Amino acid sequence: MEKNKFADLSLEELQAKRINAKKVFIVLGCVMGVINLLLVFMIFKTKLYSLFAVVVGSIMTLLPTFINLTQLNEEIKSRQSHN
Repeated sequence: MEKNKFADLSLEELQAKRINAKKVFIVLGCVMGVINLLLVFMIFKTKLYSLFAVVVGSIMTLLPTFINLTQLNEEIKSRQSHN
């Protein structure tokens, strides 16, 4: 079983990590959204519809950041419920 990497951190450290993870997720999401919009525009302009796989694959790069943010939120919620 995997060790919880957030168990050793205090609640304040977890909240700081959550804020940073949110910032990273938002910035990456915005940049990825703009790039994907440009790519979709170019796909329709050049009629290379097979490049839609690149758009879907690029969205998957946000998944690790989203998972980390979800784990942080769950750990913070579990600690606040104990108080």
